[in-house]
Amino acid sequence: MVESDLHVLEHDLVPEHSLLSEQEAEKVLANLKITRDQLPKIRRDDSCIRLLERIEGPINPGRIIQIRRKSDTAEEFIVYRLVISKELKG
Repeated sequence: MVESDLHVLEHDLVPEHSLLSEQEAEKVLANLKITRDQLPKIRRDDSCIRLLERIEGPINPGRIIQIRRKSDTAEEFIVYRLVISKELKG
């Protein structure tokens, strides 16, 4: 199986990922009262981001991804990730 045959976003263990528009991203940041660099990061070469790029087009560093996770206790909760180009050092 080659990577292009695998649709990782359809796997049961992978939460729903979606790209926020810039307007949605600004609203989320305002509601959370944080800046982009305070968000947890996700690398642009993450398999979910690469697949989202095939759907949404290029996703540049600085964009925000919404991830909907399912939980037995909380049912569903939403987290956000900032797309970065490389792994952070430190």
